Amino acid sequence: MNTISSERSEPSATVVIALGILNALTPFTIDLYLPAFADIASDLRTDVPSVSLSVATYFIGFALGQVIYGPLLDRFGRKPPILVGLILYVIATLGCLRSQTIHELLVVRFFQALGGSAASVGAMTMVRDLFPPNQTAKVFSVLMLVLSVSPLFAPTMGGWMAAHQGWRFIFAVLAALAVANFIIVCLLPKTRGRDPSVSLKIVPVLRTFREVLRIPSFRTYTIAGALSFAGMFVFVTGSPAVFIDGFGVSKQGYGLIFALIAGGMIAGGQINNLLMKRASSQTIFRRAMLFQLIMGALFLASVLIFDLGLEMTIAFLFFIISSMGIGYPNAASLALEKVTANVGSASALLGFLQMGFGAVLSSLVGLISARGSVSTALVMCISACLGWFVLNWSKTEVVKDPSSI
Repeated sequence: MNTISSERSEPSATVVIALGILNALTPFTIDLYLPAFADIASDLRTDVPSVSLSVATYFIGFALGQVIYGPLLDRFGRKPPILVGLILYVIATLGCLRSQTIHELLVVRFFQALGGSAASVGAMTMVRDLFPPNQTAKVFSVLMLVLSVSPLFAPTMGGWMAAHQGWRFIFAVLAALAVANFIIVCLLPKTRGRDPSVSLKIVPVLRTFREVLRIPSFRTYTIAGALSFAGMFVFVTGSPAVFIDGFGVSKQGYGLIFALIAGGMIAGGQINNLLMKRASSQTIFRRAMLFQLIMGALFLASVLIFDLGLEMTIAFLFFIISSMGIGYPNAASLALEKVTANVGSASALLGFLQMGFGAVLSSLVGLISARGSVSTALVMCISACLGWFVLNWSKTEVVKDPSSI
């Protein structure tokens, strides 16, 4: 079988886009059905808040899947676990399509996430296999660009599908997307093979994760990056309350606003590509985090003090999301830079912590009883403050870190 070629010295655009499509499966799974919540609630005889639990269920399953697939990717090679995960995803997605109660939907969404997580952690791991260390930040940035296309189109596409074909059709499309990803994985270049020395027993697996966490640079950039990127999860969770409940925009208008703000991730990725020609990844990430912190604090202060209008709310969120597009690719690259073995486990741990922090912080939006933008602005500011604290608290330790595994 012919495979998509890859050059070790320079990132191959075809391979990067293929990995980006693989990594975009989960964002599409989350964003595509958001406009159909009311229809799902009506069909399953429940309410919209209950349907929104399916997002939290997906986050939980996805986070758990990250730590499961990491050791599997190191033990059995990259492709077999990803392909098995995609098969599980397709089966669970068809289960979503056939769900008759909200409880059935919540259960199959959990298994859908377990399957879909294989695609995300696999894509992150294969970056280290297919590209040299000095190119990984650039590749992660391009992956983020491909990843960012999902929020631009998914809510609008999902709304059209729900209106014209019904909400179950959305899950049929997701199943087809997973089949396309299965074919892409089969065509990707050869990556790292099996490693029988990697144990799948609980204690050795936990020991491997502990060894990875002992690398100061991995620990710092993973946690700081995850706290920074958690702002995206907060935005996804809180945006309906901000724009539909707070400003009274229509579902169609919400889709357009969501796409516009999410476009900040694309803008940030392009700015990052330009900045990388002039500055190091460490410098770019630090300045991007500072910018995110400043904008988050100004957003919160403006919401609390002024009657912040729709246009200014969009502007603040756009700049905050843009800062994540600049900073996170560098954080991911720096986190994995000193990991020379157990890359699959390291990538899985990176994804687990990213999703874990995102799930915890985004859940605060619903727990804080505040109308409009207050909850979203507050949690976004908390996220940025925590990320900045972690990055600066560990600054000396990271600079002196000579370790690798």
